[in-house]
Amino acid sequence: MGGARRRRSGTRWAVAAVVLVSLLLAGCGGATRRRAVPPAPLPPTRPVTGIAYGDRLVWMSDADLAAALDTAVQVGATLVRADLSWDDIQHDGPGSHAWYLFDRVVAAAAARGLTVLPVLTGTPPWARSAGCTVPACGPHDAARFAAFAAAAADRYAPRGVHDWELWNEPNLTTFWAPAADPAGYAATVEAGAAALHHADPHAFVVLGGLSPVGSGHGDLAPTVFLDRVARQGATRAVDAIGYHPYSYPYLPSATTSFGTAWEQIDRTKESLRSVLERDGTPGLPIWLTEEGAPTGGPGAASDGAPGDIGPDTTHVTEQRQAEIAADAARTAAADPGIGALVWYTDRDAAAATGAGQGTSTEDWYGLRRADGSAKPALAALRTAIAQLRAAQSSGAATPAVRTASLPLSRGTAPGTAPGNGPSGRARRSARRRGAGPRRRGARRCPGR
Repeated sequence: MGGARRRRSGTRWAVAAVVLVSLLLAGCGGATRRRAVPPAPLPPTRPVTGIAYGDRLVWMSDADLAAALDTAVQVGATLVRADLSWDDIQHDGPGSHAWYLFDRVVAAAAARGLTVLPVLTGTPPWARSAGCTVPACGPHDAARFAAFAAAAADRYAPRGVHDWELWNEPNLTTFWAPAADPAGYAATVEAGAAALHHADPHAFVVLGGLSPVGSGHGDLAPTVFLDRVARQGATRAVDAIGYHPYSYPYLPSATTSFGTAWEQIDRTKESLRSVLERDGTPGLPIWLTEEGAPTGGPGAASDGAPGDIGPDTTHVTEQRQAEIAADAARTAAADPGIGALVWYTDRDAAAATGAGQGTSTEDWYGLRRADGSAKPALAALRTAIAQLRAAQSSGAATPAVRTASLPLSRGTAPGTAPGNGPSGRARRSARRRGAGPRRRGARRCPGR
């Protein structure tokens, strides 16, 4: 999405903290401790709802990790989106595996009934193209990325992880250096998706969430990038398209003359859906793997009033953030082609204090303030998700959409065999911590 990104960074059941029960048994002469009671699953929603954490979870203390995931439980979400950095896991070579970094995230999420959507991202030094020196470099050899993806599935599928996102915002130079490369990314997707599907028949693979930026300075607009990736055949290797429709200070449901990021899903002349229709994959669901709005930063705050949106607008009021959160849940639920809505993020950064002037907007996306107190958006999102779940449980559900973790055909076009393209031939081919937290790609302007 917009603003330089940092930490950011599915489906299925949900929530409830692990309950440990001790009983004194009469006549046994002491106390017997039972095993933890599994979390009671919530009914799933459509779309799947979640919280995005970026790369922060693996570096948190146990207490901070618990607090972060508890926020997802409190809003009624069932999914957590978190980076599984190739660079962190195999920084020192293909034979190194620091899985312990992500193991505790998966375990802590499972203890709360939460599903994990790992974002496979970040190329280690030994796998980068010559001359490229940052984790955002695309892999020199897609087969090496595929090997990492397969190893991740082998390790985490038995632990209940079946949903995967391939990279984050690959249409930005911030995350795919030195410049957005549709052909290189498509090769990575085809190899990675094939490896995941082979390792886990229930794998559900999401094309990396695209940022709603304009083309220029090495970046590519999401529709332009998706079109070029589709022409390489990579959309037929995945189960969903990831997108980050940041449109603040406008509501997701707003209709404008210029076309917000939300409108570019299917309400503009050239949209994500028009690209997929042209590609012959109109049935691919769109997963909104990030959505949010900052409540602080340099510049002016907007409450959404028409006269309150100007060129100096960089963030929104806390009340406007709450309105955006609730409207996002309703707008996503009204679209049967949207399979997931993931809010970015749980809590403001420690730097997000005071009036917010002079700090990055990136520090202010949380449902909670830096001190842990809840913003109005937390209650607004919780209420919206609860209303959605209640309506769908009562039979007033919105139309079904293909979601995650099901052994479905991968991007099958109408009239073709599962897993095959129009030709009838299967198309699926096969940061280091010291670098500092990852940051979101620069926004060009609010709402665009």
